[in-house]
Amino acid sequence: MAILIDRNKKVMVQGITGREGRARTRLMLGFGTNVVGGCTPGKGGEEVEGLPVHDKVSEVVEANDGVDVSVIFVPARLIKHAAMEAIDAGVKLLVLVPDRVPLWDAMSIASHAKESGAEFIGPNTLGVISPGQGVLGMIGGRAASAKGWFNEPIPGHTVGVVSRSGGMTSSCGYYLSRAGLGLSTLCHVGGDSVIGMPIPRIAQLFQEDPETDAIVVFGEIGGSQEERLAEAVASGRITKPVVAYIGGKAAREGTRFSHAGAIIEGNRGTHAGKVEMLREAGVTVVDGFGDLPEATVSVVGVPAS
Repeated sequence: MAILIDRNKKVMVQGITGREGRARTRLMLGFGTNVVGGCTPGKGGEEVEGLPVHDKVSEVVEANDGVDVSVIFVPARLIKHAAMEAIDAGVKLLVLVPDRVPLWDAMSIASHAKESGAEFIGPNTLGVISPGQGVLGMIGGRAASAKGWFNEPIPGHTVGVVSRSGGMTSSCGYYLSRAGLGLSTLCHVGGDSVIGMPIPRIAQLFQEDPETDAIVVFGEIGGSQEERLAEAVASGRITKPVVAYIGGKAAREGTRFSHAGAIIEGNRGTHAGKVEMLREAGVTVVDGFGDLPEATVSVVGVPAS
């Protein structure tokens, strides 16, 4: 199994005729993703990578008897309209790739999604990848590199990765694969302060996935995602082994650590506080990123060669 994306889910691309939309559609198709079409207002009737282009999301949904996921490559100022259109058309999972989405727009999308029973990854995300199944967004860069970097699931030795950093999502997957582990899904939740599906939500999906044996987390200072994960582990909602690394140890109050959502405000979201709470809950927290693969192997083990 995999979470969020598999080879059977029908995927569309909003903004498919733009430069990023075209390039990432090529990546997704090359990796085996079931991309069924896309839309750009005023471009209906064209084709991209052999896929039909429509003017509206609803037209793509109607033409394909439903769509499971929409990956959105439009300018940040247009994300709110694009996301609302997809939600109103009945799409239940959105991937909001652009960064610098206005805060109030992200909050409006979150409210509308909740009312409609939809969910979204991002904004400011590289997306999601399930080795051997499909990719949403741009993780891996090219289909060939994505296939070479990330191991497919290995029975009994498979981990899921959830990360607040786009680049480190791929790095986690690469080094875990080199250590001999299989990967179910890698998810970059997004780097903004308001996001759709945070670490605890993704961890819960991994908990429910029979193919995922352990959960690897790349966290950061700022916000409360890691603290809420610790609460889920302590309460028994997450029972699978969790291995985590928290970036930003040297940051001080008011420092932003790479992403808009990674900033310490007073005593909230500190590195020390996150590490302490996770460890008290029973999570294995490593001090250095390079220790992550070995710590995960010690929890999961690798198959005999």
